[in-house]
Amino acid sequence: MATRCSAALRAVSRTRCIPRTRTFASSSRCLAAAAEPSSSSPPPPAAPVDPKLSKIVDEISGLTLLQAADLVTLLKSRLNIQEIAMPAAAPAAPGAAAAAAEEEPAAEKPKEKTMFNIKLESFDASAKPKVIREVKAMNPTLTLIEAKKFVESLPQTLKENLPKEDAEKMKKTFEALGAVIVLE
Repeated sequence: MATRCSAALRAVSRTRCIPRTRTFASSSRCLAAAAEPSSSSPPPPAAPVDPKLSKIVDEISGLTLLQAADLVTLLKSRLNIQEIAMPAAAPAAPGAAAAAAEEEPAAEKPKEKTMFNIKLESFDASAKPKVIREVKAMNPTLTLIEAKKFVESLPQTLKENLPKEDAEKMKKTFEALGAVIVLE
């Protein structure tokens, strides 16, 4: 019944295209419908299509814009489909896509690390007092007892997010005292 109704509505809307005082959108629809001969049918599909699917497509194509929007809302609620923000993609020229594909392997090179974390792994037992003093000097908020506890509970991160030059200086200083430092 829905198919007959939508087909009847389409037929009626095509035959009633008499130019009157109408808005631009409706007059362009009438002109498009008038340009089509009413006896012609849509071109046959290239591949065999399931009749059930073609029936659904025919019914959906007969809907108005508001009905189509209501249909989408109803399907989303019934099928529990959640809205996702789709990124807007600008159409790219074929040459630009090829250039982007060529640049991609070049971008995969590992970039040189510029920020480092300094981790105290271990130290010589004889160098323990020197390492404790250096840790206290490096972090003035620590008391001597806190610095001792810090050094005794290894491995510990001394500093985080230091530039490469500062990290290498600190590593040389601690290694000169007899500590093992790892840059991460």
